[in-house]
Amino acid sequence: MKFARFLADGVIRAGVVNGEVIREIEGNMFTAWDYTGNVFRYDRVSLVAPLAPRHVIGIGANYVASHEQLPAEMPDIPVFFFKPSSSVVGPEAEVVIPNAAGEVKFESELAVVIGKEAKQVSEEDVWSYIFGYTVANDVTAPQFFHPDGHWTIGKSFDTFTPLGPVIETELDPRAVSVKARVNGEEKQNSSTELMIISISKMISYLSHVMTLQPGDVILTGSPVGAELVGPGTVIECEVDGIGTLRNTFVAAKAPAVSIRRS
Repeated sequence: MKFARFLADGVIRAGVVNGEVIREIEGNMFTAWDYTGNVFRYDRVSLVAPLAPRHVIGIGANYVASHEQLPAEMPDIPVFFFKPSSSVVGPEAEVVIPNAAGEVKFESELAVVIGKEAKQVSEEDVWSYIFGYTVANDVTAPQFFHPDGHWTIGKSFDTFTPLGPVIETELDPRAVSVKARVNGEEKQNSSTELMIISISKMISYLSHVMTLQPGDVILTGSPVGAELVGPGTVIECEVDGIGTLRNTFVAAKAPAVSIRRS
């Protein structure tokens, strides 16, 4: 089942995508909902991020280029980071490059949406806590990374976490391709089999550190091939079985100049 959020008649609504239409729903997507009876043409509405995340948690450096490069031992403490919910935008939204950066890095990723409270969950039980999956672009300004390795500022600017186009609830994420195209040219294309830390391991680990809640989004890492891009670039992030997330990168507007009159 594919869940989406969309703008129609000036109102943000939620619905289930069924072919060329979206059937509007009401209630809580994660617990109890029902159809309203309203139906909208998919190509006549503007999609927004498929959820308003509670938390966005990412994992760093989680892909290798080939099976031969997969490490024999997993790191004791994986590299995780938070992204603020204020950084989330949806399909077709502009990604604003800060004036001080000039260029930013795109990172196409499979994103996991948590569906129920998860605390100290075993790897085997992780799958029952997942609501579904969406596509993410973990936009990054490495110029703002702290020399000691702190990534927060470089990951946190407004518009730096595009999500969408939908949440797919019926997906086996263990062998799907994660891709990215820059102005139509493919730059990333790797199977999730090349993850260093698997989805089950990372969510189990996180659940032993913090209680995960419905609406939390876990970014599972980006394949090799990500690079810096500038204004005017169109990035298409795609995950098999979910769809394509398309965004255009633009320069930040120059601050207004105040004119003082004597």
